[in-house]
Amino acid sequence: MNNMNSTPSANRLHIGIFGRRNSGKSTLLNAITNQDVSIVSDLLGTTTDPVYKPMEIKPFGACMLIDTAGFDDVNDIGDLRMSKTEDVLSKTDVAILLFSPDSDSFDYEKKWIESFKENKIPFASVINKADINASIPREIAELSVNPIMVSAKDKTGIKEIFDELLRILPPDFEVPSITAHMIEKDDIVVLVMPQDKSAPKGRLILPQAQTIRDLLDNKCVAISCIPENFTRVIDSLKKPPKLIIVDSQVFKDIYEIKPKESLITSFSILFAHYKGDIGEFYEGAKKIDDLKEEDSVLIAEACTHAPEAEDIGRVKLPALLRKKVGEGLKVTVVSGPVFPKDLKKYTLIIHCGGCMFNRKYVLSRINSAKAQNVPITNYGLAIAKLNGILDFISL
Repeated sequence: MNNMNSTPSANRLHIGIFGRRNSGKSTLLNAITNQDVSIVSDLLGTTTDPVYKPMEIKPFGACMLIDTAGFDDVNDIGDLRMSKTEDVLSKTDVAILLFSPDSDSFDYEKKWIESFKENKIPFASVINKADINASIPREIAELSVNPIMVSAKDKTGIKEIFDELLRILPPDFEVPSITAHMIEKDDIVVLVMPQDKSAPKGRLILPQAQTIRDLLDNKCVAISCIPENFTRVIDSLKKPPKLIIVDSQVFKDIYEIKPKESLITSFSILFAHYKGDIGEFYEGAKKIDDLKEEDSVLIAEACTHAPEAEDIGRVKLPALLRKKVGEGLKVTVVSGPVFPKDLKKYTLIIHCGGCMFNRKYVLSRINSAKAQNVPITNYGLAIAKLNGILDFISL
């Protein structure tokens, strides 16, 4: 179970396990974790929803292992399961493709190999049930995927899987820094964080907590305050801070009173850079000027929560958009894993910072929007644009 000291799920290497029903995916996950994480049964389709298991794996560090439903589940309920399996694909950094040697054909596996290649997901091919049959079927050998022979039941071949994953993992894969592109060692950074009704009682929201930790890791001096104390903090410093990071809702107010020498950005914009494609988001923000009252805008939130009266995504951002464009502007809000496959009916997509998603998942949504020629931006950039300061902030 995750706790306050755990690495956030979104910062873990996501390893997806894919294969047919009863190919041994759940048994393999249990063998890797040395725990009974997934239910194992001879019945087809035992795993219905994806099963997520966070754990530390040497030499990868913090990982998220994901067991999926069999991709040959083709009935009506199976279609729903497959939709969830495909959603896992969009989160997967590296995959394990599990073959069952007693299959009569490998057409499904061929399609998934193409999906991995299309989505630029490195994958390790594994043939399970080596305790029953240790030979490589000719049809699999012809796929030229260099499979690893394992027995998930006997827990043999597990080390070889991780050796292969380490080999195929892109050499530049790492969790990037949130702030390193803006600061240097010993810089003073002021963080302005309203603690209103939308702030969780007794704790900071995840982007704030992660940003403070990132600044400390980069050997910076981090000073936090609420908006009402901002001027007092600035006056107490011998020189202006290098950077000011604000909550989006006070962007304009703090921008108007900040020292001219100080750079300013928002938590959401930092996460646009950290999780997604800042260039694509910047171009998308500029499209706000082209919105018309009859257009439709999609607002996508990564987390699910009961909306508050001061909620940015559901209340403040739609109000700012309608103030600029007109009350007739249609705004649709989705949250969590919900994200329409057909985006063509929307003129613009505005995504949250994505702190609950891994970077692969955010990029998959950006790529989906690009493929359908729908501009996409994020909360921080959109709010900066709507406040007329987009060209004066730091990205």
